[in-house]
Amino acid sequence: MEYEGRQHPGLSHELPSTVAQARARVRELFESVPPERAGTQECLTDILLVTSELATNAIRHGGGLTGFGVRLEADGLVLTIADASPLMPVALLREEGYTGPGGFGWPLICRLAKDVSVTRLPGGGKSMKVLMPLR
Repeated sequence: MEYEGRQHPGLSHELPSTVAQARARVRELFESVPPERAGTQECLTDILLVTSELATNAIRHGGGLTGFGVRLEADGLVLTIADASPLMPVALLREEGYTGPGGFGWPLICRLAKDVSVTRLPGGGKSMKVLMPLR
C-alpha cells in the first residue's frame, strides 16, 4: 500500500487538506505492514509526530501541501511532503530557558528520522522527505 497525491487532477488520492488526514494516511499504511516487518507503538508515535510537524509547517508556513507521499521501503517508512514555499526549514536558536511557541519542530524531525532531505522544486516550493525507522 502506498499513498501519493499532488495538486493534479486524475490521481487516485487527493492531497490531505488537514494534519489529521495526513496522519490518518500514514497510520493506515503503518498498520498494513506485515507482522514480520511491523513496527512498535513507539515507532508509530514518532512517525505520527514527524507527520504532524511536517504537515503543520507546510500548511502554516509553506502555503499548504502541494505534494504528499508515504510508502514502505526496506529501511523503513518514507514520508514526503511538499509545499509552495521556497524557504528552507531552519532550526531557530533559542536562549536557554525559552518556553515560547515555535522553532522546535525541525530539530525534532531531524532527531527522530533516520534520514532527512529537502529539495527545491523546479516549479517553486520544496519537497521534504524523511525516512522513519519501523523498529
